[in-house]
Amino acid sequence: MREADLLKLISGLRRAELRRWVEYGWVVPERRGGDYWFREIDVARVRLVGQIRRDMSVSEANVATVLSLVDQVYGLRNELRRLARAVEAQPEGVRKSIAERLHTER
Repeated sequence: MREADLLKLISGLRRAELRRWVEYGWVVPERRGGDYWFREIDVARVRLVGQIRRDMSVSEANVATVLSLVDQVYGLRNELRRLARAVEAQPEGVRKSIAERLHTER
């Protein structure tokens, strides 16, 4: 999606604000023919930054920290999914031992 389309899609988003977010690296769209092009993931990131800034009243100075923490949580969730798939692929006895160990570790 082109920058102009994104600005129409997201109410209240100003071009200068969006460009500042791109400059800060909070959103990383593709550059084609002098225009910014936003993928679905970029649009989601723009929405997230907007929520952080407006709904949560996070100052511009602190947005990078919040985004870093969100990215870390997302990465950890992906790692946990990978771990869960690896455990699911194990024989029943191994899965049972892992489950028992998890219950005793609490």
